[in-house]
Amino acid sequence: MADATTSAAGLTRVKDVLAAYVGLTKPRIIELLLLTTVPVMFLAERGVPPLGLVVATVVGGTLSAGSANALNCVYDADIDERMRRTRRRALPRHVVSTRAALVFGLALGVVSTLWLGLLVNWLSAWLALAANVFYVVGYTMILKRRTTQNIVWGGAAGCFPALIGWTAVTGELAWAPVVLFLVVFFWTPPHFWALAIRYREDYAAADVPMLPVVAGARVVARQIVAYSYVMVATSLALWPVAPTGWFYPAVATVLGAAFLVEAHLLLGRARRSDDVVDLRPMRLFHWSNMYLSLLFVGVALDPLLTR
Repeated sequence: MADATTSAAGLTRVKDVLAAYVGLTKPRIIELLLLTTVPVMFLAERGVPPLGLVVATVVGGTLSAGSANALNCVYDADIDERMRRTRRRALPRHVVSTRAALVFGLALGVVSTLWLGLLVNWLSAWLALAANVFYVVGYTMILKRRTTQNIVWGGAAGCFPALIGWTAVTGELAWAPVVLFLVVFFWTPPHFWALAIRYREDYAAADVPMLPVVAGARVVARQIVAYSYVMVATSLALWPVAPTGWFYPAVATVLGAAFLVEAHLLLGRARRSDDVVDLRPMRLFHWSNMYLSLLFVGVALDPLLTR
C-alpha cells in the first residue's frame, strides 16, 4: 500500500514538472503566433501549401516561440512572483529551477533554428532566431522595465511569424508579409494595453512602467483608438499589395469597423470613469484576439475562394 502511494506521488510529481515545462513556453501565446504564420503560407502559395512544409514550419515556430517565452520567464521570475496574474508560473512556484529553465529555453532555441534551417529554409530560421533574440534581449531585458513604450517596440517580436510563414513558402521576403507584420505591430498596443489596464495594480507592484500604470485611463484609451485606426488602415493596404480578391478586404472592413467601435466604447467609458470595473478593458482584449484570428483566417481563405 505504501509502495502504491509512493508510486502515485512520484507520478504526480513527474506530471507536475512536465506541465511546468510546458507552461514555461506559454502555449496560449504560441497558438496566437501560429495563427499568424499558417494563413500567410496560404497567401504565399495562392492556395494550399504542402502539408509537410506546414508541419515543419509549425513545429519549428512552436519551438522557437517556446524558447523565447521560457527565457522570458527566467529573466522575469522576480516580477512574476510579485504579480497575481503570473505568480502561479513554474519559476515563482519553484517547480523548475532557474538553471533548468535557462538550459531548456536555450536548447529549444538551438533546436528550433536547426529544425527550420534544415527542414524549411535558412531565411525562415534566421528570422525566427531574430524574433527570439529581440523578444528576450530587446523587450524583456532592455525595454520592459524602462519605458512606457515597452510593448510598442518590444511587441515587434510577435510580428515575425507573418514573415516566417511567407518565406517558408517562397524563400524570400515581399511587401505582402511586411504589411501583415505591420498589422500585428499596430494591433499589439491596443491588445496589450487593454490587458494592462485590467492588471495595472500588478504591474505597478512589480515596478513595470506599462502605459496604464503611469497614465490615466483616458490617455491610454486615446492611444488605443489612435493605434486601432492605423491598424485597420494597414490591414486594408494588403488588398492592393498582395493583391487579394474580394473576400479579404470585405472581412478586413467588417472586422476593422467592429474593432473601432469597441475602441471608441472603451474611450467613452474612460471619459466617465478611471475605475477598472467601469472600464471593462477585457472586453476589448478578448475582441482583439477574435479580430486577429478572424482577419488571418480571411487571409488564408481569400486565395481559396477568389483564385
